[in-house]
Amino acid sequence: MADPSLKANSFNIRQLTPKDVALMEAMMTTFGEAFEEADTYTAARPGAEYMERLLSNQHFIALAALKHGNVVGGLTAYELEKFEQERSEIYIYDLAVAADQRRQGIATALIEQLKTIAAGRGSYVIFVQADLGDAPAISLYSGLGTCAKVLHFDINIAGP
Repeated sequence: MADPSLKANSFNIRQLTPKDVALMEAMMTTFGEAFEEADTYTAARPGAEYMERLLSNQHFIALAALKHGNVVGGLTAYELEKFEQERSEIYIYDLAVAADQRRQGIATALIEQLKTIAAGRGSYVIFVQADLGDAPAISLYSGLGTCAKVLHFDINIAGP
């Protein structure tokens, strides 16, 4: 049931814990819909034990944007500990907002919450990739940081 005290555009950000497997599954559905890759995010979902273990991993961060108790956006990230100095960096792996909830500040709020978490962990930077044709993502990230021109390579485990 919807919380009548919430305004139509209000939402809150929640860092998921091992007890939030259902919210993580709802977030994966949101990712699948937003990226138009439903099979990738829903066809072979991990079991509850795996998700609980992942959500308890100190290097995995999952943030859900909730509106009236429903997931309307989410962010997953990994903390990468560095070897050259005692510090870490945070890699945003996935960030998505449901199509009908965009342009309300949800993605920015997710990143702002991640910045708070990163600062608390002593991280020095957050980085994210955006596909060349993804204008909304590029616009969002350009407003929050600087662009580094790099090449990304996927290396197949089984060979070239």
